[in-house]
Amino acid sequence: MNPQTPDPSLYSKWWLPHDISVHGADVDRLMGALHIFMFVLFIGWGIFFVYCLWRFSAKNNPKAHYVPVTGGISKAIEVIVVLIEAVLLVSFSMPVWARVKNERPADDKAAAVVKIYAKQFEWYFHYAGKDGKFGKLDPKLVDPDSGNPLGLDARGDCADDVILTNQFIFPSGGPIVGYMTSRDVIHSFKIPVMRFTQDAIPGMVIPIWFQANENGVFDISCAQLCGVQHTSMRALAQIVDPNEYKLFLDNPSKWQSEHPAEFPQKKAEERLH
Repeated sequence: MNPQTPDPSLYSKWWLPHDISVHGADVDRLMGALHIFMFVLFIGWGIFFVYCLWRFSAKNNPKAHYVPVTGGISKAIEVIVVLIEAVLLVSFSMPVWARVKNERPADDKAAAVVKIYAKQFEWYFHYAGKDGKFGKLDPKLVDPDSGNPLGLDARGDCADDVILTNQFIFPSGGPIVGYMTSRDVIHSFKIPVMRFTQDAIPGMVIPIWFQANENGVFDISCAQLCGVQHTSMRALAQIVDPNEYKLFLDNPSKWQSEHPAEFPQKKAEERLH
């Protein structure tokens, strides 16, 4: 059965995208608290600005006043703002960050283990195949035209690997462990519905993990300005049931031909027209 992308709700159209991540609720609460805090600051400082325009205008103050302003109230407000920011950082941001970064499951406990490579202006997703072991990559064998963009050595052991370009297929309901790097410049791997963003840095392999609670087809983008074709560096996250994921690993070409996917925005545009 093909995964279906949920229609965008009013919330996702005007606020945050649809949330399908186990960490999404925590991230959304943090962002909501920050927006409320910044809105209160905006209104408060706006009122203070208008008051200053009126109170210290030339009409109300024809002569300069040389007595220094003590600013007791202003300093008290600034201290309160700093305390609120500290509470948001310590009580909200740091616990969420710690759960995401420190609770990464072991590879043998993951529903899928994938190596992610960023390259101007494409994403590559490397799966271990049915044997569960990643094959050897040789830079001398890199040939995108022949379907070997990462240089997989087909003569070596564990050569049944699967390499996809700009399409990330993974199961829902279990943790996904990834190892990310870049082959040229700094990129940023972003799945908005997963509330997940991570820089891919040349020369570094960065471990990541996340977990989806729903199936569907969603956008992946590069959130770091990476060159003249930065806006075209898009990919699809195709989230499926665990059984469908096993079928994909058994026969990737057949599965993809039976489960075509396209960018959600295109479907939304078709609905509008």
